[in-house]
Amino acid sequence: MHLPARLAGVRARRGNRAAPSGTRLKLLVLAVGRPDRERFGPIFDDYAERIRRFGLAFETRWVPEVRPGGRFSDPHVREREARALREALPERCNVIALCPDGPSFTTDAFTRRLESWSQPLAAFVLGGPLGLDPAFRKPTDAVLSLSPMTLPHELARVVLAEQIYRAVTILRGVPYHK
Repeated sequence: MHLPARLAGVRARRGNRAAPSGTRLKLLVLAVGRPDRERFGPIFDDYAERIRRFGLAFETRWVPEVRPGGRFSDPHVREREARALREALPERCNVIALCPDGPSFTTDAFTRRLESWSQPLAAFVLGGPLGLDPAFRKPTDAVLSLSPMTLPHELARVVLAEQIYRAVTILRGVPYHK
């Protein structure tokens, strides 16, 4: 399997990635499918704005969803979406794939990992309705589950943003409900 340059070196960049205290976190949420601006969009935007108020780089991107069924098989849909996701990733980043079958973390563990993942940039990647292509998940820096249950990707974006916000408040020593 040939990996694009932006994923080929993912594992090679491992090592001591702990961010020094006070380092600016850089975060990206990359998802399949245009965000729903009516139902979940305002909630996600609220958390994104809260995160940015801490002076953090918090960017969101999306790639078009490939509609399953019709002339495309499910594996082909996931493969095409994975190709679009790879092309949308920045050149240097730590890729964290969100999947229901990945490991989950406590808030404290997630906070510690967020700090190290964000150097140079933490790119959280959410698949479409069929999930992420297994070939996309293999070379990533980490796999993360927000829940063992399947969540709509719009709701998963909101849960992820809230957990990032919670982690940032812990890192900055700002009170937030427990």
